[in-house]
Amino acid sequence: MLIRLIALAALFGLLFGFDEGIIAGALPLITQTFTISVVGEGFVTAAVPLGAVGGAILASLYVDKLGRKKVLFFCSLLFGIGAIGSGLASSETLLAVARLLLGLAIGASAMTAPMFLAEVSPDRYRGAMVSAFQLMITIGILGSYCVGFLLEPLGAWRWMLALGAIPAVITFLGLLRAPESPRWLAANGEVDEAQKVISSIQPDLKEEEVDRIISDIKKTQASEASSGSWNDLMSDRLRPVVSFAIIAFLLQQVSGINAVIYYAPTILKYAGFDGTSTQLLATVGIGVVNVLMTVVAMMIVDKFGRRPLFILGFAGTSLSLLVVAYAMSKGTPDFAAMALIGLFAYIAFFAISLGPLP
Repeated sequence: MLIRLIALAALFGLLFGFDEGIIAGALPLITQTFTISVVGEGFVTAAVPLGAVGGAILASLYVDKLGRKKVLFFCSLLFGIGAIGSGLASSETLLAVARLLLGLAIGASAMTAPMFLAEVSPDRYRGAMVSAFQLMITIGILGSYCVGFLLEPLGAWRWMLALGAIPAVITFLGLLRAPESPRWLAANGEVDEAQKVISSIQPDLKEEEVDRIISDIKKTQASEASSGSWNDLMSDRLRPVVSFAIIAFLLQQVSGINAVIYYAPTILKYAGFDGTSTQLLATVGIGVVNVLMTVVAMMIVDKFGRRPLFILGFAGTSLSLLVVAYAMSKGTPDFAAMALIGLFAYIAFFAISLGPLP
């Protein structure tokens, strides 16, 4: 049961990464099918993160009212509809709307799936399980780059986008048999059902140990109910920490990660790489580095600490982007390798620092 639930929740991370990264390989072909302006091209690409904002807000409003399972169920539907709609789109407007639905699913599942993972995982596995979600995002991005590379010679951008429906169907079917989070069940008075779920997830636990977990859940709820107000975040004691957290997430996003994930082939084109297949193959390399360095981050973050890695990450990504900018300013094949090395270094520094640490 535990392995099945972990795999199910992690699949939402894979969907996140796949639907985010697939536009990189599909966009050059889409612009050949539709007459799209630069602004339209940007909106088709940005529809996913735009929808993710709305999805995260909706999930925060309903995840406690409806439960984790129902929200994820709805996300799987949106992932499937968005992927199929993207593949069948007859205009750039319909394509943007379909990708907006994918964004809603990404935003809602990015909040709910790690929460679900944390609440079904035993204490000793919790940190690793939640980190696995981040790893699955990078695997999803790598998978999308591989799909783009394989299907580009066929011009099959519709299949590239529609293939995201396969893991969406798997999550949909998996959720039909999945239990609700025991924490949510206990919080809503379904203590007996919560006990059954905990026992099925951790069959080695004795009855008194299950009762202790339920008791801990109730204590946590009681402390949350008596927690402070939003104004407390701006107190002299908390303001520096809150400010740093906000700034860290802001800098994480404006550091250029989405530009690289969405436009890697385009960046490589202007850096001097000839041929779409060559650009996409180099993009696959970026995806591989992203996955490997995310694994490295999971191994070293508790050993070296957050602060040194933050400093290393900010310095490394800054220098890497300067290298990429210099190579692109030349825009000749002689500097293409420098641009690729700069992108590899940027992804590596981001994956061990700015990606997971905030």
